[in-house]
Amino acid sequence: MSRSLAHRGPDGSGLYVRGRAGLGHRRLSIIDLVSGGQPIHNEDRSIAIVFNGEIYNYKELRSTLAAKGHRLATESDTEVIVHLYEDFGDDCVDHLNGMFAFALWDSKRERLLLARDRLGERPLYYWQGSGRLLFASELKAILKDPSVPREVDLQALDDYLAYGYVPAPRTIFKGIHKLCAAERLVWENGRVRTEKYWSVRFQADRGRSEGSWVEELRALLDDSIALRLRSDVPVGAFLSGGLDSNGIVALASMQLSRPLQTFTVGFAEADFDEAARARLTAERYKTDHHEIVVRESAMSDWGDLVAHFDEPFGDPSMLPTYYIAREARRYVKVCLSGDAGDEVFAGYPHYPETRTYSKLDRIPLAVRQALFGSIADLLPNYVRGKGFARRLSASPAARYQRQIGVFDGGERRELLRPELAAEMCAEARLFEPFFGRNSLDPVSLAQLVDQNTYLPEDVLVKVDRAAMKNALEVRVPFLDHRVVELVNSMPSELKLNGNTSKYVLRRMLKDLVPPQVLSGPKRGFGIPIRDWFRGQLEPFARDLLLSASTRSSRFLRRSAVQGLLDSHQRGGRDLSDRIWALLVLEEWCRRFSI
Repeated sequence: MSRSLAHRGPDGSGLYVRGRAGLGHRRLSIIDLVSGGQPIHNEDRSIAIVFNGEIYNYKELRSTLAAKGHRLATESDTEVIVHLYEDFGDDCVDHLNGMFAFALWDSKRERLLLARDRLGERPLYYWQGSGRLLFASELKAILKDPSVPREVDLQALDDYLAYGYVPAPRTIFKGIHKLCAAERLVWENGRVRTEKYWSVRFQADRGRSEGSWVEELRALLDDSIALRLRSDVPVGAFLSGGLDSNGIVALASMQLSRPLQTFTVGFAEADFDEAARARLTAERYKTDHHEIVVRESAMSDWGDLVAHFDEPFGDPSMLPTYYIAREARRYVKVCLSGDAGDEVFAGYPHYPETRTYSKLDRIPLAVRQALFGSIADLLPNYVRGKGFARRLSASPAARYQRQIGVFDGGERRELLRPELAAEMCAEARLFEPFFGRNSLDPVSLAQLVDQNTYLPEDVLVKVDRAAMKNALEVRVPFLDHRVVELVNSMPSELKLNGNTSKYVLRRMLKDLVPPQVLSGPKRGFGIPIRDWFRGQLEPFARDLLLSASTRSSRFLRRSAVQGLLDSHQRGGRDLSDRIWALLVLEEWCRRFSI
């Protein structure tokens, strides 16, 4: 199990076996390069911990613990968790500012504590069976135990086709679970219980001026970045052409006395290339700048990357993320990133769409279903307008799934084999709990959903796996929980003001980033798969999905897959996200002998 995670920690390893517990650790040395090896213990060695991540406020915690009489034997951030547990028990997590997944064994009480950070930056999987509990940072380590079954969870497969990822607590395999973000698990007396220790909340404070919000945001972001620059090895930064990463690079550069190393990925296709805008910020702050270009030939590494994610994962930006992480690792061990800016500051295009769609909810659902549903039924699959009509006829949760998901419920019923479709194709199972129990404004509600689902289950999974495959640690200043709590307490118009997204962040950064960055169009971190699948990669897609050796045919109707490929090739709707999702599923089936 430990060796299977060597890519996450190539600098060292450690094992602890005592009584009924065994802990393994692979180390990527960032803090306390000399004495920070794990497992780490308390003074009498009755408590042991293995830990993945960073505790950014560890210096402040060390001072507090030492003043209370604790004797710390290392300079590492890991050791503070052990001593916090001695003082606060399971509530030790409340004192941590960081990204983390850890396992702490209390040998006197024969008790295990697993915990994951508030926003889900670090992963943690577990399986219970045959009187044992296995846990690991990646699913591949648990699969090293031959007694763990590899049966596909059909509900998880349905979720993958709906959202492009398998949301926690499920995994693609029955019986193996993800610990959710901001969740801890306690194993004691052979029993497991899980509980949330923190949650995403939105409650607008309208008693403050715009200027005071901007001032506090700047102070918190400066502190968040300062904490994330703490390292005993060099730190760099990802730099796209977007506002988020440009803002992080600007603020970080102002704190450093040396040039920051920055890394940009570009594309040959002009509509996707942001290298020129990124270069403006690199020149302004005199960073040590590096650029790479991703082309269709990058797909040569695609299969290995699909397998590395362990589960089907349908976000195409996994590919450029992997390549920029690989380039960065040639120079640094740690990179800052602008991830989560869209979820925290309401930057996605679907936020204003959601606000517009919500006005339609004044019309009774039955009326909308009769009117727009009948129009959708008359239109052939995958033609322009059918998706729009379906969204107009849907409940709020189902409509949101159709806005940001991959295959909607109707599409999945036609795609899956009939015997499976009867048991699957729940319209919006993941989103229903959010839409059914609150009265938030439409933008805040959409952010609540994304911060609980898409952010931890897609964005952060992509960053963690792609970076850690290259033994690169990525730190996300926007995910300091203090920043998230502050921005979530702002009125939504400070985030989406009319059609201006990230309004408060733009105001804060207006004099710090080039005007072309402030006014430039949003491109995201996508890749040009629409054109690739209509060009040189079209034969590749057909061969993988329609050959005699295609394994995903046990789940999917061949005629539906062929119809999807044909529709995309005709040049109407862009169906490349669906094709990508099916290619990933097929490659995953082959790699895991499904």
